[in-house]
Amino acid sequence: MAKRILITGAGGFIGGFMVAAALERGYETWAAVRSTTSREFLTDERINFIELDYTNSDNLTAQITEAVASMGGKWDYVVHNLGATKCVNFLDFNRINYEFMRTLVDSLIAADAVPENFLLISSLSAMGVGDEVTYKPFTSKQIPMPNTRYGVSKLKAETYLQMKENFPYTIFRCTGVYGPHERDYFMMMQSIKRGFDFSVGFRKQMLTFIYVKDLAEAVMQALEHASQRKAYFIAEPRAYTQREFRQIVMRRLGKRFVLPIKCPLWLLYVVSAVAEWIGKVRLKPSTLNRDKYKIMRQRNWQCDVSEAQRDFGFAPQYPLERGIDEAITWYRQASWL
Repeated sequence: MAKRILITGAGGFIGGFMVAAALERGYETWAAVRSTTSREFLTDERINFIELDYTNSDNLTAQITEAVASMGGKWDYVVHNLGATKCVNFLDFNRINYEFMRTLVDSLIAADAVPENFLLISSLSAMGVGDEVTYKPFTSKQIPMPNTRYGVSKLKAETYLQMKENFPYTIFRCTGVYGPHERDYFMMMQSIKRGFDFSVGFRKQMLTFIYVKDLAEAVMQALEHASQRKAYFIAEPRAYTQREFRQIVMRRLGKRFVLPIKCPLWLLYVVSAVAEWIGKVRLKPSTLNRDKYKIMRQRNWQCDVSEAQRDFGFAPQYPLERGIDEAITWYRQASWL
């Protein structure tokens, strides 16, 4: 009998690829979406859609109970991919990234629908600032000390899982995820196409990436084989400088010259604060804000992925050059570039 999987945040950039990976594995795949969620990349007729109310535990418990009854059994796996990376009000980070997950976990327990494994998509930002002197990678032995509201909300969600006895979970602390459909890294590629590459600060910065298909595959592997009640760092095993990123994009776009522009940190802070204020006035979250400023100023995003490699065979198939090549091909076909 096929395994059943529930993926929350299925209408988002990462969620769509997870749904595709689950279908490819032959899972009975349930996509949790809102009534307003775009289903542009969720067109496979095998997808089972479900709307869940994370704001009310009683309603959510009833929805899960009804779904389990209709399926004739509970979900074997649950991937909680729902989250916010930018908000008009920073309190929304706590509400969406922590409280919604807490409600889901409690409702699964109340409905007697605890899965074999519950995988939380967290973030490397839960760790805080890395070693910016010797540039050692983050390791699992380090104590998380997030310095952003976003990171704090992710760590709160992780801690809640860790406090739930006998609840099977796996945590993915992901680095920057890129690929088709994604918009933030796309903006960087678009800027390079126009002849400019903007970076921040004047000290060395080591960046890490994970291609969205590699992440989706890692999720499926971890659900089946990872050590439970454990957190893993998820990134391509090597790091890149901004210059290396720029050169890879330039080659793929056929650009002979791009002007690198370094923005001083003080100027980035001013721009971020102003953009945040404008976003609040317009009631629309801004890509730049003071929380994002703290993320962008960090110099070291390297992390040790050896435990993921050892425990469930994590082996990304898309080094940055291959991933960018495929992403740009999609952006061009979709007329984004």
